[in-house]
Amino acid sequence: MANLTIKLTKSLNGRLAKHKATAEALGLRKIGDTTVQPDNAATRGKIASIGYLLQVTEDK
Repeated sequence: MANLTIKLTKSLNGRLAKHKATAEALGLRKIGDTTVQPDNAATRGKIASIGYLLQVTEDK
């Protein structure tokens, strides 16, 4: 199964509380934080909601 490497590239300051909570659920707290998540519907949904804050690369 493929994994996604997700990096927080923009600040969470001033963002909606829901978007901050989504970033926290992905394990991202500060700019530059990186996490590896499974490529599934739940993760894709989280990325879709805060994609403007993230850089996502697909690992095989």
